[in-house]
Amino acid sequence: MSGVQEQPAGHGRSTYGAVVLALAPAGAAPGPEDGARPGEEPGPVPIRAGAGALHPRHRADAAALLARLRAEGVLTALVTVHPELPADPPADIVVSADPPADRTAGAGGPDRHPPAASLLLAARRLAVEPEHTVVVSDSNRLVRTAVRHGFGLVVGVDGAARRGPLLAAGAHLVVDSLEDLDIPVRAGPDDPGWGGGSGGENPWNLTYSCLDPPQEDLREALCTLGNGYQAVRGAACEFRADGTHYPGTYLAGVYDRLRQEVEGRTVKHEDLVNAPNWLLLQYRVQDGYWFAPTPANVLEHHQDLDLRIGVLTRTLRFRDEAGRTTRVTTRRFVSQEQRHLAGQESVFEAEDWSGTLTVRSLVDGDVDNHNVAADSPLTGHHLEEPELRDLGRGTVLVDTATVQSRIRIAVAARTRVLRSGAEGRMHARRPCRPAPGVIGHELTLQMAPGTRVRVEKIAALVTSRDRAVSTPALAAATLLERAGGFDELLGAHVAAWQALWSAFAVATDAGGRQGLAVNLNTFHVLQSVAAAHPDLDAGVPPRGLHGEGYRGHIFWDEMFVYPMLTLRRPEWTRALLAYRYRRLPEARAAARAAGHEGAMFPWRSGSDGREETPRALFNPRTGRWIPDHSRLQRHVGLAIAHSVWQYYQATEDTRFLVEQGAELLVEIARFFASLAVHDPEDDRYVITGVMGPDEFHDGRPGAPGSGLRNNAYTNVMTAWLLTRAVEMVERLGRDYGGPLWRRLNLREDELAHWNRVRTRLRVPFLAGGVIAQFEGYGELPEFSWTDYRARYGRIGRLDLILDAEGLSTNDYRLAKQADVLMLLYLFSAEELRELLGQLGYDFPAEAVRATVAFYGDRSSHGSTLSNVVHAWVEARRDRGSSWSFLTRALDSDLLDAQGDTTREGVHLGAMAGSVDILTRCYTGLEIRDDMLWLHPAIPPELPRVSFSISYRDQPIQVELTRTLLRLYLTPGTAAPVRVSVDGQVHELTAGQIRQFPLAVRDG
Repeated sequence: MSGVQEQPAGHGRSTYGAVVLALAPAGAAPGPEDGARPGEEPGPVPIRAGAGALHPRHRADAAALLARLRAEGVLTALVTVHPELPADPPADIVVSADPPADRTAGAGGPDRHPPAASLLLAARRLAVEPEHTVVVSDSNRLVRTAVRHGFGLVVGVDGAARRGPLLAAGAHLVVDSLEDLDIPVRAGPDDPGWGGGSGGENPWNLTYSCLDPPQEDLREALCTLGNGYQAVRGAACEFRADGTHYPGTYLAGVYDRLRQEVEGRTVKHEDLVNAPNWLLLQYRVQDGYWFAPTPANVLEHHQDLDLRIGVLTRTLRFRDEAGRTTRVTTRRFVSQEQRHLAGQESVFEAEDWSGTLTVRSLVDGDVDNHNVAADSPLTGHHLEEPELRDLGRGTVLVDTATVQSRIRIAVAARTRVLRSGAEGRMHARRPCRPAPGVIGHELTLQMAPGTRVRVEKIAALVTSRDRAVSTPALAAATLLERAGGFDELLGAHVAAWQALWSAFAVATDAGGRQGLAVNLNTFHVLQSVAAAHPDLDAGVPPRGLHGEGYRGHIFWDEMFVYPMLTLRRPEWTRALLAYRYRRLPEARAAARAAGHEGAMFPWRSGSDGREETPRALFNPRTGRWIPDHSRLQRHVGLAIAHSVWQYYQATEDTRFLVEQGAELLVEIARFFASLAVHDPEDDRYVITGVMGPDEFHDGRPGAPGSGLRNNAYTNVMTAWLLTRAVEMVERLGRDYGGPLWRRLNLREDELAHWNRVRTRLRVPFLAGGVIAQFEGYGELPEFSWTDYRARYGRIGRLDLILDAEGLSTNDYRLAKQADVLMLLYLFSAEELRELLGQLGYDFPAEAVRATVAFYGDRSSHGSTLSNVVHAWVEARRDRGSSWSFLTRALDSDLLDAQGDTTREGVHLGAMAGSVDILTRCYTGLEIRDDMLWLHPAIPPELPRVSFSISYRDQPIQVELTRTLLRLYLTPGTAAPVRVSVDGQVHELTAGQIRQFPLAVRDG
């Protein structure tokens, strides 16, 4: 990069996806008056009358720079005070800064905004986060504003005359002129440099072509490898946990509970445990330092996650302090075929030196839980002091147990050195314990230019929760003794991934980053649940097994994951629903303690199903703990019931209903029926004291924690639940009724009560037939969205922002995420109209559209699930908007859209939900009334989508374009499948391909 770098930029090369050029206009040459006085908020750049066009000293250089960037496919924006857009804008977008009061924008001119809003709006319209955006400006105030709002690289121009003031304003880099500027961007419109990533043309490889420490925690999460039983973050093998690297290893369902004093309060918290780290591999050349990759000593760095086969490969070349050059290529996998095993192979090449290479292959048993910054006040020490053993022949064992839950965890690792494919001789191998809790072997290898030496490491992880285990330590040692080498295990692992992709792959012609995001999201969902089995008692963590976000607890996010699984591997859904069934006794006890019947499932669940929701959350904006009333979100039980019924509809698995599903539905129905209280004034039932999916409203204004009255989502879903429960009783009554109903103590008067409640629940409405989020929502004042976006940029967590201002989200008409719109996500408009009709309410088509529009304008999208829901509900109202929401949902983790949260684990619900939009939403695929329903509505941006489903054990291939729907039922002896396409019922017989022409709908 040209120019003098006075301060280091915050990111490494290839991390910037867009350039915003914000220069002072003609007649407003920056001078001393451009600097804000102490304590003064950055304001508009001073502009004298007649100003508008770029200053002559920049005009030619700016045009040349923008032309060069656009030719290279780099996204660009121009922030200007010119009142009218030029006929041929020099940038991809033009945003106006606010001119003085005596000037107004001309017709067709850009909207006017203050400087902070102008810069943030430019980034938002380019769909690139500020931290991945370069701002170039000659204005002290704009430089200061850009730095204050977190733009990744802020460049000052006019360095020859004004380097001091620009640096004082916070510029990371100062250049004399735009000619001197070499923007560190390798990105195009479809590849905006996410997290330092490159590529995008190949939808199967997530690649990083540089070493970028500030992005390391994000990359670790996105490059996590797992198989549903265990997962290991994509951390560099050379490091233990430090401020940059976090090599977490997690085992499904392994929790531990701790108690401690925090600020005078006793805090109990249960966490998904970070297990011993088997990745650790340290090395040094001759008698040099133990090598630690940094941008200063790494010559080349390339990291590639191959999604097709679940293998993470990293290649780096480094030069040590003595000038010797070495290449290290590392491959890693977590076996999809043998869930207890994982492997890592490192190949060393000495390029220009001869001598010894010392390698330490280690297992680190001294690990804590410290992945979540907000949990930093809490102790993370969940493991007892480990027992370390050398088992001989290059194998070591770490045997430990969790502090409270007493789950034993054994991690064994076997290390071999190979030359030319065979186990080679080494100069020395000796046991070592370089730090407390760490054990391994130190290998001394003889190196020469051109030779390649492989160090192969196979690990086995076993816990006392596993079946058919004497002790975890003995089982881990036995597994390693019997395990093949790296190549043999890798071959079986690759074959297992190929089988998974044959069932789950979704092919599109969208290309670019969207194609990669579809595969990446599918990949991480599979890595989190693929070991689902009746013997593995684990739920669906919303952050996968990729980090410690939400402490690994189980929420309602599973509702967004199950459709993807149920239509392909329904046995996984059944095994995961068993997690809820096993915790029915705890849910029953919770309902009784609250004075209700049935089963009250917790908002956050862990090991045994008790309520794990903290009673306070930490607000980093204030440094204070504030009350958390999220446990009022009783709707998690409704989500469980919906998933049970959808599984049954897709599989017709009556045995599941008899053994588990009916009991879940009945007990959840009992709870919500007992929540409903009769109001004789209008002969309606009301539900009070709850929170909806919105999460921003936990009570009336001035009464936080009191809960809401008649939350529309809760009431309508209760009506649906009671309707399904009555239907289930009728279905099963003919063949299984007597014994089953006696087991559940089901009474006739109970069924009669359900039938009455399901037709008399109250649902509030606003003007124009819009469903009100809850009673009293319409009386709340509107929120100043424009003002807060300009002030804060990212406003997803308005609850924390308003708390810091002494205000509350309870006081405004807003939402963190979709609430009422969840109803249109779960049900078609026709189904919702039918549900409301049974309650005595009309919901015509115009009211559907008005409801979607109303809440679309009042959401902060503070949850990644919000984009999924909005993409779904906009699919038939505004397909362009639907596609925009879908791309945001697809990118939720790839771009770390929530801002520094993906490092704590991926957002599994958004990942599964974004893929589900392609397969169910855009095809209009539903399963109800013992039939497949398809009502395609594919957006123009998606030329084609094809995938496979399993409907009642019959594999069906689906292909959709804008003009044609094609269905293929594979040959077999199964009965024909009834299919409704755009309202017309057809039969699809085994071995048959049926094609259905479609009218092009661009509405």
